[in-house]
Amino acid sequence: MTRLIVIRHAEAAGVLGLPDRERPLTAAGESAARAAGAQIRPLKPELVLCSPAVRARRTAELLGLDAPIEIEPVIYHGDSDDLIDLLCRTDQGIGTLALVGHNPAVSRLVWELTGRECDAFPPGGYAVIDLNGSWAEAGPGRGTLVSFHRPHQG
Repeated sequence: MTRLIVIRHAEAAGVLGLPDRERPLTAAGESAARAAGAQIRPLKPELVLCSPAVRARRTAELLGLDAPIEIEPVIYHGDSDDLIDLLCRTDQGIGTLALVGHNPAVSRLVWELTGRECDAFPPGGYAVIDLNGSWAEAGPGRGTLVSFHRPHQG
């Protein structure tokens, strides 16, 4: 089975004068990322593909997954087609992959793969998708949405 966990970075701060790529997580975002990690860890992702943006990298770190984190620039500026291309290039030996990125690309990716919309894909939310086939076969309609999770508030 090929499983994909699509994660939107946790809540980021808006800091006047700071470039978008450098925005940090808020305290609530850090807490939500840790909570999401506790839920995702049992799924045992073997690799995390992550946007180079500070908020995405910090989210990936706080998830605390026992998997290497690879920074992929296309996740920051790419669209869902670029993300599907990235999935298609994933090592076929990887069974479960996590991807930490940004909206609208992550919500569009879920829709493309599963035909299901995750309305208002919130910061810190994630979707678990089982793909029908190998990574090389990833594409529109090739996945099943197993679950969608909103971040814990509090």
